[in-house]
Amino acid sequence: MDSIIFLIFRRMRPPLITLLLVYTVSILGLTLIPGQDADGNVWHMDFFHAFYFVSFMSTTIGFGEIPYEFTDAQRLWVLLSIYASVIAWLYAIGTILSLVQDKTFKQAVAENKLARHIRDMREPFYLVCGYGETGSALVRGLTDVGYHVVVIEIDEQRSQIIKLENLRDYVPTLHGDARKPLHLQEAGLQHPQCQGVVAVTNDNEANLKIAITSKLLHPHINVICRADSHDYEKNMASFGTDHIIDPFDTFATYLATAIEEPCLYLLQMWLYSGNEEVRLEEPVYPPRNKPWIICGFGRFGKAVYQRLKKEGNDIIVVEARPDLTGLPAGGVVEGRGTEAETLMQAGVEQAAGLIAGTDNDANNLSIVVTARELNPELFFIVRQNYSDNSAIIRAVNADMVMQPSRIIADKIRVLLATPMLNEFVSLAYHQDNEWACELVSRISALVVRHAPQLLEIVIDDEQARAVVDVLNGGQKVYLKDLLRDPWKRRDHLNCIVLMMQRDDERIPLPGDETELRIGDRLLFCAGRSGFTRLEWNLQHDNVLSYVRLGRVEKHGWLWSKLTKK
Repeated sequence: MDSIIFLIFRRMRPPLITLLLVYTVSILGLTLIPGQDADGNVWHMDFFHAFYFVSFMSTTIGFGEIPYEFTDAQRLWVLLSIYASVIAWLYAIGTILSLVQDKTFKQAVAENKLARHIRDMREPFYLVCGYGETGSALVRGLTDVGYHVVVIEIDEQRSQIIKLENLRDYVPTLHGDARKPLHLQEAGLQHPQCQGVVAVTNDNEANLKIAITSKLLHPHINVICRADSHDYEKNMASFGTDHIIDPFDTFATYLATAIEEPCLYLLQMWLYSGNEEVRLEEPVYPPRNKPWIICGFGRFGKAVYQRLKKEGNDIIVVEARPDLTGLPAGGVVEGRGTEAETLMQAGVEQAAGLIAGTDNDANNLSIVVTARELNPELFFIVRQNYSDNSAIIRAVNADMVMQPSRIIADKIRVLLATPMLNEFVSLAYHQDNEWACELVSRISALVVRHAPQLLEIVIDDEQARAVVDVLNGGQKVYLKDLLRDPWKRRDHLNCIVLMMQRDDERIPLPGDETELRIGDRLLFCAGRSGFTRLEWNLQHDNVLSYVRLGRVEKHGWLWSKLTKK
């Protein structure tokens, strides 16, 4: 508000001074020029009547000459005053119009309106810095599951695009630089309802500055940052950043998991999809202990190179600018990989897998098409840099697609919306492939074709009132009771409990005979509309009594009277 007032006074100072001078001179002239009354006596207009006359005269409306008819001298002065005041008002109105259209003024008004809206927010929200490929996917994912989001975007065009998006909730968007503490504060960094800050710009330096500012101004807030450089990751970690996500290292881990434990990789992809409209991915089996070709030795190429080497694979690297990217231990074939000659030199006919990992989608597609003509049996991995190219990326029918923005958005959405899922996946990495295959089979039976839904439930008064009432009454509730169908008690609900958290203990896939306690956290997995009947078991006393005991214990007053008779 201070900046708006300052802009108004700074721009309106010359026209206001001009108006003040015109009014002063006009009023002073009317008081000094003598007039005549009806009897021919000389009189002088007082300041009040002069001010009154000049005020309505300036509007060019005119109420006549007061209190008596003017002399020629007075009329001449009024004539000059009319032209002077009209010009002064035109100057002032023109300045007002130009001020209203001024870009800086409009931005200041928008910032003030946004800051006022954020101050009035009474529900928890997350602050997302950056609305590019990753930010847009993350905002949509969070709003789809009912979370409130505030966005800061430095690019004005992208900050306007969000208004055209078909999101489930209104997303306040500040056009500003998130590296500036003032803009972070205006966007609600220090608001008591701000639950976390997510820095997903495409600039490591900006993300680092956001993390530092957030931790200094709001030490206890949850901060999640994107980083694709190990040096920046270490710097962010030194300031206490809670989660640092590198899309290249993350995908390299996914690839290693797909090679070693394909069922665990498939399970993770299903659970991380987060959208019940998405169809289940098919299992993939990357070649193991066989030659690979990596086209592009940038940050992504280096990450997968190290993981594949660790798995014992022979690797040939194709790179157009090895002087910039550096040389791998096994040497490099110089070229882009889009030429058949380069791929032949890299041994494409004997290779088992190929990774098109440059930062150019067109080159990646060309690499795949050329390599497929030379060796149709290759296992193809394609890096997709821009979401707009999804249609043509799907057209090449690659075995795996690496899209940095999707990887980061899915990872952050899980950390914010379903944190227990991240812990469950961490525990799943300590299990063998047979354990994961059995769980994949159970989930596929639940959901058939579409991705599963996930729900975190806390056994408390808000989310499980009926269960808490039974436990407080000294009775027991078992996990199997919640998983019975409230319409047909002998049937099992279309749900699986993936994990139970009790105090500091985390139990993956707890048994049906597990006794529940107040404060337990449960992670459920279900198919479409699988949680509707579960809510009845959790919240309604009569329903819970039926699924537990096979009868309804509590009745209303009327039913109790009828039962006695």
